[in-house]
Amino acid sequence: MKKMRRAWRIFVLQRGKAHFHFLAASPSPMSNMLQISCLPLDSPRWHELEHAYGQASDIPDLLRQLASVPSSDADQEPWFSLWSALAHQNDVYDASFAAVPHVVRVLATSPLTADFSYFQFPAVVETWRQQGDVAIPDDLKADYFAALAALPTLVAQAADRDWDGGFLACALSAIAAAKGFATVSGVLLEMTPDVADECKEWLESR
Repeated sequence: MKKMRRAWRIFVLQRGKAHFHFLAASPSPMSNMLQISCLPLDSPRWHELEHAYGQASDIPDLLRQLASVPSSDADQEPWFSLWSALAHQNDVYDASFAAVPHVVRVLATSPLTADFSYFQFPAVVETWRQQGDVAIPDDLKADYFAALAALPTLVAQAADRDWDGGFLACALSAIAAAKGFATVSGVLLEMTPDVADECKEWLESR
């Protein structure tokens, strides 16, 4: 869990529509047909969007690399570059909102194997969006909010896997962010079991 928290801090301190139909990969009876709509990766709209370093024309290639559901451990690509460009020092960008549905779409194909970042990334983007009152372009709103709305279901579909403290924190944060509780989401991102023990002691001492 400490490794996850260190990775989180490194990520945040550094630098038209296609429809996809699929069955979420879960043996749970809760599995159902999800529909995630995303800005097509070959859309010229990406050249108009921006991230922390300028034009977002490089983001589609990074998102394509998520197709194999790669791990984010040890600053692996494409996750390192996605975090650095799209969730940078408490700032999010219009390209961040276009990317979230793609991340959630990939998560929905493998909720039993995708690592914590597939929940953490949309949670962070929405948390920082709410905290900064960042406007979402009108053409990206529907897909973005539909992707967020899918997160609680995907957390439930991940219930049959083993969870460590870091995964727990990200999954709970994703639910809070999807339901509009930005402050709670931000707190939950740090609420691994060791931090929870400290928090419990603080609450009991009040």
